[in-house]
Amino acid sequence: MHRRRMLCRVAESRRWWAKHGPVVEQRPLIINQNGRVEMNEDDQKPKKLPTGIYRPTWTKGGQTFTSDVLWIRFGCRQRCGKENCSGLHRESSESTSLKAARDLRTRRLAEVAKGRLIGQTAELTTFEDLAAMLTTDYQVNARKSLKRAKISVDHLREFFGPCRALAITTDRVNEYIAERQTAKAANATIRNELAALRRMFTLAIQASKVAQAPYIPSPRVSNTRSGFFEMEQFRSVLKHLPVDLRPVVEFAYLTGWRRSEILELEWRNVDFRAGEVRLDPGATKNDEGRTFPFSAYPPLGELLKWQRERTVAVEKTTKRIVSHVFHRGGRPILDFRGAWQKACDAAGVRGRLVHDFRRTAVRNLERAGVPRSVAMKLTGHLTESIYRRYAIVSPADLKAGVEKLAKLHVEQSEPARVVVVLADRKTRT
Repeated sequence: MHRRRMLCRVAESRRWWAKHGPVVEQRPLIINQNGRVEMNEDDQKPKKLPTGIYRPTWTKGGQTFTSDVLWIRFGCRQRCGKENCSGLHRESSESTSLKAARDLRTRRLAEVAKGRLIGQTAELTTFEDLAAMLTTDYQVNARKSLKRAKISVDHLREFFGPCRALAITTDRVNEYIAERQTAKAANATIRNELAALRRMFTLAIQASKVAQAPYIPSPRVSNTRSGFFEMEQFRSVLKHLPVDLRPVVEFAYLTGWRRSEILELEWRNVDFRAGEVRLDPGATKNDEGRTFPFSAYPPLGELLKWQRERTVAVEKTTKRIVSHVFHRGGRPILDFRGAWQKACDAAGVRGRLVHDFRRTAVRNLERAGVPRSVAMKLTGHLTESIYRRYAIVSPADLKAGVEKLAKLHVEQSEPARVVVVLADRKTRT
């Protein structure tokens, strides 16, 4: 019944078009297995594409051609965050799939709603683009750790290679951590390399190169050193060092300054009238200036005066000006790791570092009761969290604390003495 009714409708429609419509070629009906009439392939009209999706057309040689690849268009109302924006954007979906084009347009509209239209840039950004941005940032800002950053980039490049930024996911980062640990790399080294990768994505987001950064985990690091020098150990190491290096080590023990800051110190930074030794801004690790008064610190003042007399004698012998405070015969001291290791071995403190003097100075400042804010200015610690890591407590300090606690318990356990006040004789009579 349904089939007959359908055939009647088709026949009636054909009679109407034959009488009133244009002359068209009559094609036979196609009936499928279910008995339904199907239209010829030539009679099928192209489906209308959704709003914002189209197929570009162009004319060549008098003929009009239509692309099979779907394109999208959308408006941003000048909220995309780009300069000189016309408000209308077009982009190829690089696909003939309607679903792919619709999903791409949805993503672009979401980016516009956030005020950051990334577009195809994020999809084309590679790891090499991220590495180039990091290197440029370090060079522009004159960062002192540029050499270390390049080493980190080299290790990252070996794993991520020419892959796109979108392919750097949390899973891939975990695989990188596992591979580096298999290669016996320290967790602190891996953490520095991942910090460089994290900085790459931060710069890429600022430059609208990527839409978002993946979560980059870091391995746990527990390499906090606890080495420090007692006075006897310091004197023993000092005795086994060459004469030219003894002032350097003694200055480090008294001030707690970094080795690089001490070796780069010049006489123009020492003011004997004011009794101060200064570091210029930019000469320190955190780029902040520093002042250490030595007029009220006799050991440091005597050391600088003795070193100045030594320097004057060298200048008279070599007949040239020596600008550095600490030197070898007038020449700057670049490195003394070999002499330091030999002196530590001879003194029986193998494995100690020059940086341990920094921890020793912080401990001495804490023992002396110097306020923490003042101590941080003297040693050059920028944050209190790092300063606390250097505030090492020695076994002797712990023993002294327990002795004070024991003394308090003894005082509390003794019975209190009762004093009876006798009445005055006059009041008795």
